[in-house]
Amino acid sequence: MEITAAVTPGKGAPFEIKTLQLDDPRPNEVRVKLTATGVCHTDAIVRDQVYPTPLPAVLGHEGAGVVEAIGEAVTTIKPGDHVVLGFNSCGECTQCVTGRPAYCKNFYDHNFSGLRPDGTTALSDNGNQVSSHFFGQSSFASHANVSVRSVVKVDDDAPLDLLGPLGCGLMTGAGSIINALNVSAGETVAIFGTGAVGSSAIMAAAAVGATTIIAIDLVDSRLEAAKGYGATDTINSGSEDLGKRLHQIVGDHGVNVALDTTGITAVTRQAADAVGINGRVGLVGAPSMGDEVSFEVGASLLKGWSFQTIIEGDAVPQDFIPKLVGLWRQGKFPIEKLTQTYPLADINQAFEDSASGKTIKPIVLF
Repeated sequence: MEITAAVTPGKGAPFEIKTLQLDDPRPNEVRVKLTATGVCHTDAIVRDQVYPTPLPAVLGHEGAGVVEAIGEAVTTIKPGDHVVLGFNSCGECTQCVTGRPAYCKNFYDHNFSGLRPDGTTALSDNGNQVSSHFFGQSSFASHANVSVRSVVKVDDDAPLDLLGPLGCGLMTGAGSIINALNVSAGETVAIFGTGAVGSSAIMAAAAVGATTIIAIDLVDSRLEAAKGYGATDTINSGSEDLGKRLHQIVGDHGVNVALDTTGITAVTRQAADAVGINGRVGLVGAPSMGDEVSFEVGASLLKGWSFQTIIEGDAVPQDFIPKLVGLWRQGKFPIEKLTQTYPLADINQAFEDSASGKTIKPIVLF
């Protein structure tokens, strides 16, 4: 069938809106008519080939839509189901079978290779292959053949035009707080970076009862916005002394938890320095391959602090996304405060607005 898609034609090039050909779903796939898809920083760094995917490609990995058809082996999803799309995994390695699919041994093959496991691509342009199955989905398109392991069923009355970002960015931020770092009521939390991932981490920290939630960024408008969904304190680390301000807020104790969502190694070091005894530091940003960060180890031995890299919020999408929808229904995860919608034709503008900070979480509507 013919579909409309935003194609990444080459390294760093603007997206092009094209008519492509989509093949039939494989036995373990479903065809989804996309309602909306989020724009994520990962899409931008893959477009720019910081992380490699064969080009030309259809990216996009925060899709939401309605199932139109299913493969013959699919038993958990049916046509007409409303779904949110997440990352893909093999389902067979040790990490997958023990409930940690975000650390799938075959994560690259199923999310970045541009191919199905059998070496085929679902998309073509007049007979020429176009990389598909980005994060199992390639949601910058009107329709997609999606791995069933990427599909999460949601209630029919769930707002599909809003929930796509739960599939990656917002799940990553919230899951880092709830699943990976296990923040509990009464703890103090510092969030470095208030983009979509950091903002969802702030929301999650507030939802679980953290009593001091410190938002740290360079953009005053984002810091002001963060107060509206859970931040108790804000620090502009470009114009304020970060260490002094943290001391004013938490004293000599440091924070219990620090989460770096920026992927900037200097910020990762700041996050490590911010925690106190038995503090936990999480990193979810995407630094360039080969980047390194140094930590002071002498006095740190007395702190007993821990450092953890986090993928996809340590989440199982089929379990965690419905929980986030539940928090949204209760008003504890106000996604709508982060989003701005764009038609597919304006996808390049959506990326520009995300990069500039004008929009925290762009959503493309079909």
